Amino acid sequence: MANLPPILSSNTLAVKSRTGEPIFLEKMCRTRLTLELTPDCILSLGAKKVSTAARIGQVAQETGLSIDPIRFYEKQGLLKRSPRTEGGFRLFGLGEIETLKFVRKAQELGFSLNEIRELLIVRSDHVPACSHVKELLDQKLTAVVKKIAELQSLERSLRRALQKCKRELKTSAAGHEECCPVIDEINRAARSNSQHEN
Repeated sequence: MANLPPILSSNTLAVKSRTGEPIFLEKMCRTRLTLELTPDCILSLGAKKVSTAARIGQVAQETGLSIDPIRFYEKQGLLKRSPRTEGGFRLFGLGEIETLKFVRKAQELGFSLNEIRELLIVRSDHVPACSHVKELLDQKLTAVVKKIAELQSLERSLRRALQKCKRELKTSAAGHEECCPVIDEINRAARSNSQHEN
């Protein structure tokens, strides 16, 4: 909650956290606000402007993400639901911007959304998680090494196929390219696989 941005209206509440930092909340309904779950907070009325509130377009620009992924991450629970102004604009605080940058960097490292969700939980709990993250990274690296080997094998196959095509085009008379050695090879492989399956 410490990362909620202010909402500039007469219904804005300024709350001090345990650390003394102001937290700004907008009354979203007409029910009474209680401090039952936050006994250490001090409540005061008034709207104060904090420079950390940013609209989604500004956040997109700062994080390098487009607006759609930001909305998607919010729907997926990777990002807390952002409060809105009276006009319906989303407002993001520094914490949300930091989380979006974290998500983007984790995706660049190849983490899935579920893995990122897991990393965010570990990150927010402030627990030593190095061994857990190391295990995730080991798994990612193993997958990358396997994928690289598959891609290198594919590259060799494509190069051989291209050489066959070039050779056939050089040796065949113009306009008489009735058969393609690559298609013939694929057909033979398909027939061979069909016979093995029966």
